[in-house]
Amino acid sequence: MKLLLAWILNALALLGVAYYVPDIHVSNFLIALIAAVVIGLANMLIKPIFLILTLPVTILTLGLFIFVINGILFWGVGHFLQGFEVLTLKAGIIGAFAYSISSWLLSAIFIEKD
Repeated sequence: MKLLLAWILNALALLGVAYYVPDIHVSNFLIALIAAVVIGLANMLIKPIFLILTLPVTILTLGLFIFVINGILFWGVGHFLQGFEVLTLKAGIIGAFAYSISSWLLSAIFIEKD
């Protein structure tokens, strides 16, 4: 039940990000649900590979390059999924940051911790 609620909250966070960031567009709630799953899978499967490959740059920038990695993944999902589009890498970085903060905040408010 918590997984379903987290999935819906992530989709709502994605719709909120699309509302506030000008270069991010989500066509409807169903696409937001699908995009939330694809973003989660990309963060789970592709992000660790990117982190290992860019470890020297991440260390040199004191971890700030992780924002760029998150933005690239967000931008990539926007190009991969029809109905969810992220027009620029800058919008991807801003959108990934806003999506992370808003989904964390919604989860902290609505999901009960054991």
